[in-house]
Amino acid sequence: MNYLNDFSFNRRSFLKRSGLAIGAGVLGFGQIGCTSKDGKDNSTMHIQGFEDTPQETSMKEWHSVSDRKIKVGLIGYGLSKFSAAFGFQDHPNVEIYAVSDIIPERCAELARVTNCNRTYSSLEELIKDDNIEAVYIATDAPSHAQHSIEALKHGKHVACAVPAIYGSIEDAYKLFETVHNSGLKYMMFETSMFHESLYAMHTLYKSGHLGEIVYSEGEYYHYFDTPLDSYNGWRIGLPPQYYPTHSNAYHLCVTGGSFLEVSCLGMPSKIENFKPENNIYKNPFGTEVANFRTSEGGMSRMVVSWDTPGFGAEAGRVRGTKGSYYETYDGLENNLPDLRRPGLPKGMEAGGHGGSHGRLTDEFITAILQDRKPLIDIDLSLNLSVAGVVAHHSALKNGELMKIPQFKI
Repeated sequence: MNYLNDFSFNRRSFLKRSGLAIGAGVLGFGQIGCTSKDGKDNSTMHIQGFEDTPQETSMKEWHSVSDRKIKVGLIGYGLSKFSAAFGFQDHPNVEIYAVSDIIPERCAELARVTNCNRTYSSLEELIKDDNIEAVYIATDAPSHAQHSIEALKHGKHVACAVPAIYGSIEDAYKLFETVHNSGLKYMMFETSMFHESLYAMHTLYKSGHLGEIVYSEGEYYHYFDTPLDSYNGWRIGLPPQYYPTHSNAYHLCVTGGSFLEVSCLGMPSKIENFKPENNIYKNPFGTEVANFRTSEGGMSRMVVSWDTPGFGAEAGRVRGTKGSYYETYDGLENNLPDLRRPGLPKGMEAGGHGGSHGRLTDEFITAILQDRKPLIDIDLSLNLSVAGVVAHHSALKNGELMKIPQFKI
């Protein structure tokens, strides 16, 4: 059976067969920002993934590909303060030309920490500035797709925080078409891509040392006994598989493939905000376990859990016909390729999420300078995100096997 359906046919037929909502996600696209309504500063709150990264002893040497500076706009400075966390302001090929947040105090702070003297009060205003060539969007997750589309329509290359879409399959089609028609670069900043272990798996897969991936598994464990602050409360009762990219990356960022179908089960949560009467999603689950069929013919188990206390994790492992990887390679092949991660420009930190932040920024900027697809392009970004939306709907239907739409330019 050919699971890789034609894109134009797949859109209408998938939505009709699946019964998934065609309109925008469950949250409206109000003001721009990933901040709370009252502008409360949560800078002292511990957020998983922002732990200090140990000093690296070995990485590849960084080489400049151009002397050109790209004028970048940074958008959103909410709970995670992502706009300043990925080191755009430290990259030698970047000029932070303007910044934006809907809360004036946060906008001013973002300008200060990135040494920028031009601010805009909204994304809509910033993207009208023709001097800006690229933007990084760190607004609330429910607005990612719409904000990316608006920036692309104004001629900007787009880097965006995860996930690419939020709850709406129709948004995925709209974003896919916009990127395809624009000819511009789009990259979702999936932090697991440059984890030391995942990048090693990706390299080993490309070199053939893993063979065909028979089985993979990934986990994103992030305990939320009390929901983190968020713009319009979007994190309250968040369906686990609406935020699946950190776990799904442990297959899809290894192979560059996709998930074809899914059966997912959820466990009703004892935590109050995950009871359906207490969240706008009517979501009862704090943990969801998805079992996927992969485009390579193998199987994958991906877990997202908010309500199980203990160690946090964005982790995974793979087993292939020639070898497996769990912390280290164990297989039939010798003469392994260089598994070190890409280097960084002098003065640019690797940053949080295991040293992924700086590398994501460098990959996006270098892709623009070299006029090539970024490593996490629109196809991979949507395949990482959409699979989780379908998985959640499968969980709501007690594990019903459901097809997943495919995205490939």
